Amino acid sequence: MKHQFIKVAAASPDLKVADPAYNAQKIIEIIEQQSEKGTEVLVFPELSLSGYTCGDLFLQETLLKGCLTALQKVAVATEGKKMLVFVGLPVSAGGKLYNCAAAVSSGEVLAFIPKTYLPNYNEFYERRYFSPAPEEDITFPLAEGWGQMRRDLLFYDEKNPQIVVGCEICEDLWAPEAPSVGHCRRGATLIVNLSASNETVGKREYRHKLLAAQSGKNLCAYVYCDAGEGESTSDMVFAGNSMVYENGVCLAESKPFSGEVCEAEADVGFLLSERRKNSTFLAEEDAYRMEASFVTDGDLSLRKTDPMPFVPHEEGERRERAGLILEMQAHGLARRLAHIHARTAVLGVSGGLDSTLALLVTCRAFDLLKKSREDIIAVSMPGFGTTVKTKNNATALMQALGVTQKQINISQTVLKHFKDIGHDPEEMNTTYENAQARYRTMILMDLAGDLGGIVVGTGDLSELALGWCTYNGDHMSMYAVNCSVPKTLVKYLVLAEAERLGGRAEVVLKGVLGTEISPELLPPDEKGNIVQKTEDLIGPYELHDFFLYHFLRRGDGPAKTLYLAERAFAEKYDRTTLKKWLVVFYRRFFAQQFKRNCVPDGVKVGSVSLSPRADLRMPSDASAALWLEEAERL
Repeated sequence: MKHQFIKVAAASPDLKVADPAYNAQKIIEIIEQQSEKGTEVLVFPELSLSGYTCGDLFLQETLLKGCLTALQKVAVATEGKKMLVFVGLPVSAGGKLYNCAAAVSSGEVLAFIPKTYLPNYNEFYERRYFSPAPEEDITFPLAEGWGQMRRDLLFYDEKNPQIVVGCEICEDLWAPEAPSVGHCRRGATLIVNLSASNETVGKREYRHKLLAAQSGKNLCAYVYCDAGEGESTSDMVFAGNSMVYENGVCLAESKPFSGEVCEAEADVGFLLSERRKNSTFLAEEDAYRMEASFVTDGDLSLRKTDPMPFVPHEEGERRERAGLILEMQAHGLARRLAHIHARTAVLGVSGGLDSTLALLVTCRAFDLLKKSREDIIAVSMPGFGTTVKTKNNATALMQALGVTQKQINISQTVLKHFKDIGHDPEEMNTTYENAQARYRTMILMDLAGDLGGIVVGTGDLSELALGWCTYNGDHMSMYAVNCSVPKTLVKYLVLAEAERLGGRAEVVLKGVLGTEISPELLPPDEKGNIVQKTEDLIGPYELHDFFLYHFLRRGDGPAKTLYLAERAFAEKYDRTTLKKWLVVFYRRFFAQQFKRNCVPDGVKVGSVSLSPRADLRMPSDASAALWLEEAERL
């Protein structure tokens, strides 16, 4: 698929135990259906041609030959299709019997992968029939073009060699040293597992934990295909509980006894990006690989692209996440205050969302330290662009939270400063705006020094990414509590704290939530309304947060980011608008790195952070030419 996505499916067809011809027909029907859907890697259960519960029938030559004949039919069914298919069957070679997965593509049986670990406990007794995978590969004449059996085989697409598939079988995953670990170290980005795991109470939950851990620690996608209800029961019931995981996250699941085909689209590009970043992922180069042709150029059809990747959608999860982040912010600030024996914390409160969140966090920190909130010095500094609404918001918030209030109007002092430097106040340029921001910071710094405290920063992650802050103005503080909180998440943190506090504070905070985003550095209009609206100038924050997440967290380039943005915002922005703001994002992100290279300490709360000490080490003068060229060309 496009942009290194791969469409995968796990299917548990209806089968009859010991009837390979019937089972092959059912497998072929699913191959046809999945081919029409554009599936590129299709996995069937363990011993899906014979049935897993054949018992001593596995030792019968008739069954073994029947399975090979059935396999040939399955191979023919893949001819002319861009698909890599895995089916299970017993294979006799060198006087031994092996539990194998056959890899089939383009009308051919490519090879056999034998099962390494054979369970021989509780209800399983595979060693009665099968031998473990041999150390060395086996070549044997089954049919023309067939002949290789090897446990460490990997399969790659001829046109997309980074999409590499490894295979293991059922118990292999449960073993302490699963073959998939070696597969991934040797380059596999996708692991398939042909399984026949019977259903017992609690086993589904255990599978989820196992697959989450295996796909997470090996930075891979994992397709687990479970045997379905058609298996003979005797003492066992099979439920067809298949799953697809990607780096610890469940992409899809077929519920037990549902008969569903489990389908998903895995992001191999993201997995490769994670491996490049992870210094403990030790790669090896001695893999034995076979070429196949199975990757198409189809569009995504299953995978949903989240327009707000930093914000959980489910209300309960969102509230829980907000509570955790607020705790982290508060504990980080409390530690700094305690370590330097600060008597006070000083911060500017504008009545907007960011400064409101910073004040709420500061109150939490003082509560943790059992210090009086009166030692929090909240300063309102109205200037040329301050509106009545935000000024009243700030005053009401300070009163509701019980902090010490100060109000210092900066207008006359800034006008005096303009006179000193010879700037015409009618020229409302960058100097006009930055002078206000820098004077406010000077007030806060000097107050903190005078009162034995520190300045708590209010700027958020999104502003830092875009450089939407004044160098040595609001860019600077002594501890930045919001520095890794994206703008799209800020309002949810404020809302969560409003609901926790209740009363008058909740009323005030919900009023703040309705305030437009603005630095308020330009005068309001005749009616006193905000003129300087941030998102009109630099673009919607929901887009910039989306771009930031895909740039830093997922490692996506401009073409892939725009492709995903079109899917995520299809009903809100057209392609031209998305491209416009994507170009702005790259241009600003690279140009403003000099600000990020000298930011104060601040608590890291998520997987995306811009601290030059903890996360982003990027030269201030790095060129954006490659990214801009690709973005402009789209």
